[in-house]
Amino acid sequence: MKRRDFIKTSLGVAVTTALTAKPLTSALAASPIKVGILIPLSGPAGLFGPSSQNCAQMAVDEINAAGGILGRPIEPLFADVGGPPADATQAALKLWKGEKAEAFIGMHDSAVRGALTNLFKGQVPYIYTPVYEGGECSPGTYVIGETPEQQLAPVIPWLASEKGASKWYLIGNDYNWPRDTNAAAKGYIEASGGTVVGEEYLPFTADNFDSNLAKIRDTGANAVLITLVGGASVGFNRAFASFGLADSAIRLGTLIEENTLAGIGAENSKGLYSSAGYFANIDTPAAKAFAEKYAAKFGADAAALNSLGESCYEGVLLLNALAERAKSLSAADMDAIADGTSYDGPRGAATMSDRHVAKDIYLAEADGASFHVVKTFANVDPGKNCG
Repeated sequence: MKRRDFIKTSLGVAVTTALTAKPLTSALAASPIKVGILIPLSGPAGLFGPSSQNCAQMAVDEINAAGGILGRPIEPLFADVGGPPADATQAALKLWKGEKAEAFIGMHDSAVRGALTNLFKGQVPYIYTPVYEGGECSPGTYVIGETPEQQLAPVIPWLASEKGASKWYLIGNDYNWPRDTNAAAKGYIEASGGTVVGEEYLPFTADNFDSNLAKIRDTGANAVLITLVGGASVGFNRAFASFGLADSAIRLGTLIEENTLAGIGAENSKGLYSSAGYFANIDTPAAKAFAEKYAAKFGADAAALNSLGESCYEGVLLLNALAERAKSLSAADMDAIADGTSYDGPRGAATMSDRHVAKDIYLAEADGASFHVVKTFANVDPGKNCG
């Protein structure tokens, strides 16, 4: 073929191809939605980080495989917010203004949440996923974590009637989640006929609990409500058992999940209860299917499934549901349609009302190194949090 004929033929093929080729699908052609996923990878809550990252990534992969959010793939931007609120704010600001994140999902402590709502000021969607003290209603903020009205209001009376819990000692870390949770707990304890015989708050750095345990012993407490975080909870519960208190008092934790229990150890778990909206071994079709997918994706050596990690999975599901219903990633547009927005997750169907969700609450007792659900409270309302 002559060079002139070759060029002519090639141009013809190129034009024909351009006219007849199918366009790229919108999910492939569209720019990704950058989503900041803020989780603790260091600090007291660092043991929750690996499972949180795994669960968030699994939800991202599933939504992307189905076409993304509003036809755009999700690009997750993970950041460590296990340090002080000022450091977490800087990490979020870098993702928001520097990396152009269009939405945020946070699984971190309440002090960080307060700093971030003050930073975002309703300008970007922010989904907060873990257990917390209740009352959050900032613009553009949506909450799926358990509140004290869910974790404690049904559980404390049950422990009073079934386990004789009547003299309560309250111990937690010194910040707003433990203090506000215990303020609510006092009302539930009094209503169940019990009394609070002691209350104290410890720094995150606390690692010697001898004086605290002596106080618990001297008060004659037969129930202890624990709102310690991560490593502090592990250390306290180990010491509690070695001090011999497990024979005279039950323990109830609202942040004791599978990773924390593993750190506490089977030999130290007698009389230890946990209240949560999810455990890895709850016997429902949705939960079992989720656990099987997690194991298949990450393997037997992956970080243990737990309520905090799983909440990150549901946080991504909620972002998708809000965006698809609002047909927008605008926080203002999502605020307008938030109530009534639903999704199906490992905990079952969830519908947002008052920027929160009702859910089943499980009371589990430690059975060696695992949890055994002893009571299920169905569809517990999160209480009044907005307005």
